[in-house]
Amino acid sequence: MQSPLPVRDGVNATRLRLPDEGPWETAMDYMMHRWGHIDPQGIEERFDAGEIVGEGGIPLDRRTRLEDHTFIWYYRTLPPETRIPVELGILHQDEHLLVVDKPHFLPTTPGGTYIQESALVRLRNQLGLPDLIPMHRLDRMTAGILLLSTNPETRGRYQVLFEKRQVQKEYECVSAAEPAPGHPAVDFPVVVRNRMTKSRSYLLAEVVDGEPNAETRIERLRTFAGPGAPAQGRETSGTPDGGQRRALYRLEPHSGKTHQLRVHMASLGLGIVNDAFYPDLLDKAPDDYTKPLQLLARGIRFVDPISGKPVEYRSGLELSEAR
Repeated sequence: MQSPLPVRDGVNATRLRLPDEGPWETAMDYMMHRWGHIDPQGIEERFDAGEIVGEGGIPLDRRTRLEDHTFIWYYRTLPPETRIPVELGILHQDEHLLVVDKPHFLPTTPGGTYIQESALVRLRNQLGLPDLIPMHRLDRMTAGILLLSTNPETRGRYQVLFEKRQVQKEYECVSAAEPAPGHPAVDFPVVVRNRMTKSRSYLLAEVVDGEPNAETRIERLRTFAGPGAPAQGRETSGTPDGGQRRALYRLEPHSGKTHQLRVHMASLGLGIVNDAFYPDLLDKAPDDYTKPLQLLARGIRFVDPISGKPVEYRSGLELSEAR
């Protein structure tokens, strides 16, 4: 359902569904029930100013009855945000698509404590494109290629590509060159298949029994000296001072489950460098911008539904630990 309110400051109006019944006589009564403990005066002022609207953009007031509208829209009051010290790189822009290099630590879309400090809102404001919508998502801690639709009229044709898995994605990551103790050796390239699930209420994705729904092909590209090894230790089978060898891997997912690549690498005993979730969930700590998750969306390719020609976009970023 399209919002009757336009995008403001790069952010969509919030939609709220009113209940069909309950002890509330008016829409304002219900909003007071939901959020009156936070800012009751602000809610009253919004109704008085006509800033809360129903279907067709009709302004509501304090007396609007609950049953008069199914949905209402309003603009959230945005809390101040500290700017995340990273920048987006624009790789391609035309009348249908925008392709950018999303940096580590910047979320793709608004959510939680990140509203203005999201790739989508930044780009809407920077480029004056209120209709901009991402075609897929990257985790906040993952960097690399991100595609966004600039044209609502052709958006559906690109969305179909993702829905039918006609988009090929390539990632790179840095991890240990050999599996952690207790895990068997791996003969690369390897394909990891399993069944993954993640609930909204649980932070981590889990591997469960059942028909596989997640698949990733993993290839080891090269090995090099890890921390503690001398700089000339590249492409070495060991490090003189006991530093752990690391490797650069290419990951090709054939499904798109949440945290899939991170879970699949961890399942091999090769947890990605600087991953605070897998294989072990670490205590939450402030972002350390010197230690980004070593996972990069390197490339994406597909047959463009408008031109009918194969296209490929490649990230210009590099993983800081890929020596």
